[in-house]
Amino acid sequence: MRRGIALAAILIVVVLSGVAVTHGSVASAADNRLQGAFRKPAVSGWTFVHVQGTPAQIGYQHGYLLSAEILDLKNALQLELTHDNGKDWNFFRDAAKNSMWPHISGEYREELQGIADGLDAHGVNLDLWDVVAMNAAEEWSYYVGEWNKQHRIASPSTVVAPDHCSAFVATGSYTKDGKIVIAHNDWTGYLDGARWTIVLDVVPAKGYRFIMDTLPGFIHSGDDFAINSAGIILTETTITGFSGYDFGGIPEFVRARKAMQYSASIDEVANHFKEGNNGGYANDWLIGDTKKNEIASLELGLKNVTLERKTDGYFAGSNFPINPKLAAEETNFNLKDPSLSANARHKRWTQLLEANKGKIDVALAQEFLADHVDSFSGKTEASERTLCGHVEDSPRGMGAWQPPYGTAGAVQNKVTDASLAAKLSFTAAAGHACGKDFIAAKHLAAHPELSWQKPELRDMKAFPWTTVAAQ
Repeated sequence: MRRGIALAAILIVVVLSGVAVTHGSVASAADNRLQGAFRKPAVSGWTFVHVQGTPAQIGYQHGYLLSAEILDLKNALQLELTHDNGKDWNFFRDAAKNSMWPHISGEYREELQGIADGLDAHGVNLDLWDVVAMNAAEEWSYYVGEWNKQHRIASPSTVVAPDHCSAFVATGSYTKDGKIVIAHNDWTGYLDGARWTIVLDVVPAKGYRFIMDTLPGFIHSGDDFAINSAGIILTETTITGFSGYDFGGIPEFVRARKAMQYSASIDEVANHFKEGNNGGYANDWLIGDTKKNEIASLELGLKNVTLERKTDGYFAGSNFPINPKLAAEETNFNLKDPSLSANARHKRWTQLLEANKGKIDVALAQEFLADHVDSFSGKTEASERTLCGHVEDSPRGMGAWQPPYGTAGAVQNKVTDASLAAKLSFTAAAGHACGKDFIAAKHLAAHPELSWQKPELRDMKAFPWTTVAAQ
């Protein structure tokens, strides 16, 4: 029997300036596989989509309702991945089919095929291998790095595990009500990041209902902010400079999805991530169990895995390796260089969380994600070293991002607490939390070395904080 919350109509509640506005609409049932599924018009930059049923039904609904957005994302990812990894799109399609597909369980095979079927029903010319390749977008640099190593091919400098995301989770004496508060901003290239504005609400036939931010076509969150009906909240930050990949393991995107859909405890989350660990998209996972008021940090390398938990305190993530053994054996990261983005942001998290002990709530967490204090220079100026990341404003490499002034940084933001999470709800801000817009044409004109991005790079406007709720 399916666990979790029973099927219900979903409403998206947008709270702006203290005024609540409720929107409700249902997609036309062009196919009985669409029954119960719907999408809402974009609000404050976010598009809300509800899917339900068997894996094949969920996939079909997803592919059908987001067909235009999936095609658009595929074009952006193809440009980005082929440029950064030095491989053509067929390399990723072939690897998806021959290397990843054999390690994907039947449930998620059906969902991925369902997405392809939904796309086809809307006349979009993408197939299953395009969909699988897109879902693995965050782990291709790990795959390519190891593939090149085994084939004795030198990897381009862009085949790296970059600085992805700033996040924290806190509870006990550090939060205003003594319960969990968790926050995350997604750092990535603006090619894909400007498109990272889907909220997907999933009611599966088996497992727990969950809500997450995601990219169109993904069966997982990708930047990883998700809440399930068992009271589990997940987010993460990437381990900078990580290398290593096991071709015989389970793709990271499958393990991330399974951890959210089937976990009711921190131990279950950890077990799902560790089972078949392939080293792809190595992260420090921040976990909240709202029913036990317990938080955890799961640093998931390939050779080194560490789980730490607390009922009072916090964990902060900014892409720095925590375990010295993991740092030495699996990364090229310099823990002693305070000018690096990950180290500077780590210091800033400590400053903010300690200074605000006992006061941390959703509103403060939103302010943290907009922070422009550079803990290394002592200045307040947006850059790659600030929690609200702006690589486009960084004149030098301060982390793993290349080149200076690159089109990358914090692209969207999410915060929730135990009270909101109990309603499968979170607050979100598309674009930079500080309110600064990124204007593609202006930036490309100033930096012609980035002109290769012009076909797919778009403006990334900053939107106000919005509350997304499943009710």
